[in-house]
Amino acid sequence: MLVMNDTSLYATILGVSAPWKVTSVTPALDEGEIVVRVEAPSSMKLACPECQTRCPRHDHRMRRWRHLPTCQYRTILEVEVPRVSCAEHGVHQVPVPWAEANSAFTALLEALVISWLKEASVSAVAELMDLTWDQVDGIMQRAVRRGLARRRELEPERIGVDETSFQKRHEYVTVVTDLDTKNVLYVADKRTKDSLQGFFDELEPADLLRLKVISMDMWPAYISVVAENVHDAEKKICFDKFHVAKYLGDAVDKVRRQEQREQLKTGDRSLVGTKYTWLRNPENMEADSTAFFERMKRVALRTARAWALKEQAMCLWSYASRGWARKAWKAWISWALRSRLEPMKRVARMVRSHLEGIINAIVLKATNAASESINARIQRVKRMACGFRNRERFRSAIYFHLGGLELCPVTHTRS
Repeated sequence: MLVMNDTSLYATILGVSAPWKVTSVTPALDEGEIVVRVEAPSSMKLACPECQTRCPRHDHRMRRWRHLPTCQYRTILEVEVPRVSCAEHGVHQVPVPWAEANSAFTALLEALVISWLKEASVSAVAELMDLTWDQVDGIMQRAVRRGLARRRELEPERIGVDETSFQKRHEYVTVVTDLDTKNVLYVADKRTKDSLQGFFDELEPADLLRLKVISMDMWPAYISVVAENVHDAEKKICFDKFHVAKYLGDAVDKVRRQEQREQLKTGDRSLVGTKYTWLRNPENMEADSTAFFERMKRVALRTARAWALKEQAMCLWSYASRGWARKAWKAWISWALRSRLEPMKRVARMVRSHLEGIINAIVLKATNAASESINARIQRVKRMACGFRNRERFRSAIYFHLGGLELCPVTHTRS
């Protein structure tokens, strides 16, 4: 049987220091554990963890913590932790330097699990660390609560508002991103007015005045909430190029499909399989693709006109003057409304009703690219976890991976 009596070695490894002392190290190899017994002297000065007042010892309770493994064996800290009796706050357990309150794991083990969770799923980390799924998920949940509690007051100047899918059947969550730090500031269920109102409720009046840019898509619920909460919202709401391009691309494809159906009736299959040709940026096309694209413009007259409208709109984002940008967009709207292409006319009417937000995006150089990048990363997190059934865990995962939070516990042990 292996005998280990070098308690000073484990005190150094574990970071246990006075007044705490490692008194024994007991291998329990059949159980795959090494039990490290830690004690505090009876003369140890005790204080209430709530008010730091010196208090008499009440009793002690046996506690066990899982620590980093010793080779292939689980390391267990076993400690009789004193409890104090405070006249004001009652009986409380004194804090220990190697773990946070209400945790069954040492801070160093939690920090290792957190680092692994940034790279792998809860299930994978649980298998790797010989923990249960619930234990690893509990470490993640505590890390997020810890990070949110440490986070400074929200003082963003430029934010992006977007929704991302939680599950199928149009299940969404609302995500607010700081466009400067690229961190997620807020996550809420659904994409209703109440979803976004919760974010503004967390801000002080001075924080609302500090906002300069609110970039979003043209979702009415989001627009109305911003208008109700932000001073001069009509000058700060921005509808960026990405969302306008998406609406225009969808309209071009609707025109293409209408024209393709008519051509197929006569046996003409010229437009079949060309969907993405019309959606590509001509600047990114190779020579053979460009030639093919030019032939398509001669064959598909209505689709070509819709494409020309889309490309002209994409050229209107380079203006620096609000007046000139407004004049150019009004000319484009007039052209689109005369095009006799109903999908393009619908987009033109939408642009006309949201024109000031588009002008704001141009003049303020605002883009929702950071929010779209966050959206893609959220979906990657969701795929890594093989989906989420619980909305609360989905929100926690977003904060954990994308919130820019300080997640690891801080104790007085040496790392």
